[in-house]
Amino acid sequence: MEAAACLFRGFSEPTRMSIVRHLALGEHRVVDLTRHLGLAQSTVSQHLACLRDCGLVESRAVGRASVFSLAHRDSTLALFAAAERLLALTGDAVALCPSYGSASHRTADNAAHAEADAPGDAHRSPEHETAGRESGGSRDTAPGAVRRAVHTKAAP
Repeated sequence: MEAAACLFRGFSEPTRMSIVRHLALGEHRVVDLTRHLGLAQSTVSQHLACLRDCGLVESRAVGRASVFSLAHRDSTLALFAAAERLLALTGDAVALCPSYGSASHRTADNAAHAEADAPGDAHRSPEHETAGRESGGSRDTAPGAVRRAVHTKAAP
């Protein structure tokens, strides 16, 4: 059971989910993923290393570049399809979950913003200014996120 929790924890990070979404469409180089996702090369590389260490992606050398793909594409897509079916059954409950849903992320983000903007603060901290850029953007936790993850086509 612990291994399953680790698997789902790996998929729970929005940047990794976006990377898996793009790899479901086919092989990508790191440079392709950075362009598609608008993320730093180091961020993409770290998440790819995590996914590779978990056995979810694999890479092969092509010249001086590495090309990444899903290690178990059919099983990953089947997992996404099962998740989509479960999300359809639970409705908005997952997105509205006070512990792990979209609202819990906004509440934590709002608390961090309120703390950084508290009266008496002359300026925002550098960490506050860069937090949004480093996080990789949006959180795909709403119902339908898995469907978008599998069926959204990558930008050219």
